[in-house]
Amino acid sequence: MRLAALVLALAPVAAAGPGGAQEAAAEWYEAPAEIVSAPQNATDIQRRTPRESVRNFIEVSDAGRHDAAAYFLNLSDLPQDERAAAGADLARQLAIVIDRQLWIDWASLSARPDAMQEHGGANSALAGKARRDLGLKLAQVDGQAYEIRLGRYKAEGADPVWLFTPQTVDNIPVLYRAFGPAWFERHIPDQLTQRVAGLRLWEWILLPLMLGALFGLGWAAQRLVGFVGARLPKSYLRQAMERSRVPMGLVVVAIAAQFMLELGVSFSGPATTILRPFLLIVMVSGIGLTALRVVDAILDRITLRVIGDIDDTRSLDERELYTSIYAVRRIIVLLMVGIAIIVVLSRLNLFDTLGMSLLASAGLLTVLLGIAGQAVLGNIMASLQIALAKPIRIGDSILFEDDWAYVESIFYTFLRLRTWDERRIIVPVKYFVSQPFENWSVTDARILKTITLFLDHKADIDTLREVFFDLAKQDEGVIEPEEHLFAAVTDHTAHGQEMSFYAMSPDPSTGWSTAMRLREKLLAHIRENHPDWWPQERFLSGAGEGSRKAAAAAD
Repeated sequence: MRLAALVLALAPVAAAGPGGAQEAAAEWYEAPAEIVSAPQNATDIQRRTPRESVRNFIEVSDAGRHDAAAYFLNLSDLPQDERAAAGADLARQLAIVIDRQLWIDWASLSARPDAMQEHGGANSALAGKARRDLGLKLAQVDGQAYEIRLGRYKAEGADPVWLFTPQTVDNIPVLYRAFGPAWFERHIPDQLTQRVAGLRLWEWILLPLMLGALFGLGWAAQRLVGFVGARLPKSYLRQAMERSRVPMGLVVVAIAAQFMLELGVSFSGPATTILRPFLLIVMVSGIGLTALRVVDAILDRITLRVIGDIDDTRSLDERELYTSIYAVRRIIVLLMVGIAIIVVLSRLNLFDTLGMSLLASAGLLTVLLGIAGQAVLGNIMASLQIALAKPIRIGDSILFEDDWAYVESIFYTFLRLRTWDERRIIVPVKYFVSQPFENWSVTDARILKTITLFLDHKADIDTLREVFFDLAKQDEGVIEPEEHLFAAVTDHTAHGQEMSFYAMSPDPSTGWSTAMRLREKLLAHIRENHPDWWPQERFLSGAGEGSRKAAAAAD
């Protein structure tokens, strides 16, 4: 029994032993002792954590001790007899590449030996798990991706250490040729290579000079575009060139700056991390704006040539075409913005390591942007709804909140309405589609106008009807008089009667002016022939003595 109990007690330990060893082995890579070893008295070659390895590698490299810096590289892919000589040179080259290309986010670089990610961050799947390798930088050279990466290595009987991986060591010559010192840096005095606020002195001098030269180049480019555009034979081409002066100048500046960087102007990691993405964004934005301005000029040309000025006198097909042109423009803008975002993100690799730390707050950022941009996004969706469903078209005559106006333009976030008296009403699209409105041009532009007169009880509707018919048939603003011309008493009170006269006009603007003319002529006829038809004040027969006295005094 005692033997059985002892076996049962030792069974869990025996079962856990191999599994625990396997789990521990998954936290590092096995490596020979000569790869992970370091001199016994080298107190500055500490490699227990990723942060410690990178920091000490940079410090010993800056001190010029490249032979010591070689102990931070996994040189297992090199022949053993070449490791001493080649290791120091590779460490020197890697230190320069890191200096030129890597802006280290020390807060996100783990200080734990197992590099465990304690919180979810950008990738919650890694939270609470030990890691045996992590990436620092992914660089593009001639269309190929080359990575600077750390790995955790352990030899039998030794503690695990963090080293630059063999793949990184293989990539060093390629990265150094692409991002190493430019030819002119060999002639820079040592005094100007000292660092101030993260950059070298010569960079503080060269950056303003470079920016000034680029600014002058951009100014000259946009002036040249304007000069060439003014001499083009086609008006829409001149308009397109004039609108594209500034974005084309930005494109020229970005291309020139990229050319300078490719030619040999190599800055430190902080400057490169900011400068290259900024130039890429400027270039993509400039190209997109230039293309959009050209498209705008072409669409304006089509509009003016095919349709002309837009108002409710235009046919339904013409107004629908104009609205469709604006919808095409919005689709083109969305496509350009989407393509630009894809290009920028794919080229920048999300700012590599720095971008990953930014993504750690992506969830919160998405919520904040969703709340802040709710109104903008709502207006954009409402604008697309108008473009597809077409409850209104550009040129339609509408009555919106007691204002008679034409739909002059439909933009992403607002509409511009032109009133009959040449005022402009700016209405958010989302608000507009949520409010009732009258579209007088939804099927055609014809409108039945009403002329209302308030007259005395003695006024004869038959007489005024004949007068109105004669006046309306002679007015050029009245159409279809045989079908849509009539008059009637539409209300009656103790003080008089309301007479309404109806006439059809081809469009609201013509109808408005026609109604004004007919009203004036009816009033003139009454004034000249029946002045007793004007409204008169009457007193009821049942009024008291005081009322009769007041009426007599008034007479």
